[in-house]
Amino acid sequence: MNKELLKQEKLQNYINGKWCDPVNGQYADVVNPATAESLVKVPLSGLEEVGSAAEAARKAQKEWALVPAPQRAEVLYRVGNIMKEQKERLSKLLTMENGKVLEEARGEVQEGIDMAFYMAGEGRRLFGQTTPAELKDKFAMSVRAPVGVVGIITPWNFPIAIATWKSFPAIVAGNAVVWKPATETPIMAFELAKIFEQAGLPEGVINVVFGAGSTVGESMIDQKNIRVISFTGSNDVGRNIAAKCGQKLKKVSLEMGGKNAVIVMDDADLSLAVEGILWSAFGTSGQRCTACSRVIVHEKVKTELEERLLNEMAGLSIGNGLDESIKVGPIINKNGLEKIKNYIEVGKQEGAKLLAGGYVMENGEHKQGNYFAPTLFTDVTPEMRIAMEEIFGPVVSLIPVKSLEEAIEINNQVEYGLSSAIFTSDVNKVFTAQRDLDTGIVYVNAGTTGAEIHLPFGGTKGTGNGHRDSGVAALDVFTEWKAIYVDFSGKLQRAQIDVQ
Repeated sequence: MNKELLKQEKLQNYINGKWCDPVNGQYADVVNPATAESLVKVPLSGLEEVGSAAEAARKAQKEWALVPAPQRAEVLYRVGNIMKEQKERLSKLLTMENGKVLEEARGEVQEGIDMAFYMAGEGRRLFGQTTPAELKDKFAMSVRAPVGVVGIITPWNFPIAIATWKSFPAIVAGNAVVWKPATETPIMAFELAKIFEQAGLPEGVINVVFGAGSTVGESMIDQKNIRVISFTGSNDVGRNIAAKCGQKLKKVSLEMGGKNAVIVMDDADLSLAVEGILWSAFGTSGQRCTACSRVIVHEKVKTELEERLLNEMAGLSIGNGLDESIKVGPIINKNGLEKIKNYIEVGKQEGAKLLAGGYVMENGEHKQGNYFAPTLFTDVTPEMRIAMEEIFGPVVSLIPVKSLEEAIEINNQVEYGLSSAIFTSDVNKVFTAQRDLDTGIVYVNAGTTGAEIHLPFGGTKGTGNGHRDSGVAALDVFTEWKAIYVDFSGKLQRAQIDVQ
């Protein structure tokens, strides 16, 4: 199957419009987590490639910034159309390298298509502001200016969607990009670089350097020419990036973890709530930063909700995502499996009651891949580690509460603040929750996943540092505000001094 979809045996870096092998000749295998099959080899590049990419981006950006923004946008329109034409092929490749089921892969590719058209629209906006000047015969306005060269570091769990959230607004705003994709899922980056090339993006505006974070990622931070680092990944790595960028006075945008909760009140539609929890918790095998890993449920409906969840979980099909009947795919790698296993033991030791799952699936059709059974804990207390720490797997903890106020308090006490949800039929509770939940995203009568590209994506507290991906807010990461004053009085006028 992979030879039909992906012709080459080795991927190449894309630097200054040229495809090139790693200087050091080092590669790693890209492994299908569903089958343990080696798909392709990815370069493990070094410092030389990062320097070349940053210099190419610096030179290209000066010319690209002079291209009128509507013309820059035309490239993104072409990118979006090419992605539409290749959607099915891209989706299958995504499933093969990442493991998520084909239905979800199609959704992720569609997200990239949507982002292309949305950000292309910004080519005719990129709005600034005009404002009255305080002095006579004087004009005042602000405009967005490109930052210059942008470095983006993207994760394996959404290998094309998150890349489009970052690269498309950067490009339409007049920047050039150096991109380090995750080595676990590099095929989407390779394919997107080819699409940019086909769409006619000038050489050097997008550069893709494959390699480890400890080499390529660190080198990107050190590059003088790279003025912004936009990172999605773990909290520990994000903190390290923020510290190093802070020392260099570089702008940094971080989107990190989540410990997201669905609140189920006693007046909720339980059938809808169960559907929302299942999709949020077990979609992408729980490997989303927005995945539901806590269910904060009113004690009056706790038992019924447990029974319904267990019944539906028993019917989940688990396996290779290329099979259209499969609903839950594999975990990305063995390290991910081991982390989840360790948290299961932590939960047991803390006194949580394991109702379902809690084990690696190693027999029969699951023998070759990295499969973990969908897991449900109950009688979890808010202070337990499984209720506080990000597990990044198909593990849900049920926490009983007596009131909405208690539910909101428990939701807010974790260190993350990405996504939250509430199921209720009471409009007063809806407005109370959307006001008081301290997350960057709030859903009402829906699960914690499913963000749309035209609204800002990101969170509070340990989830990020205040910036947002997606939506118009993404432009703030990749532009600087420039204030412009035009005095046509023919004389020197001093603001605040010469005001009559």
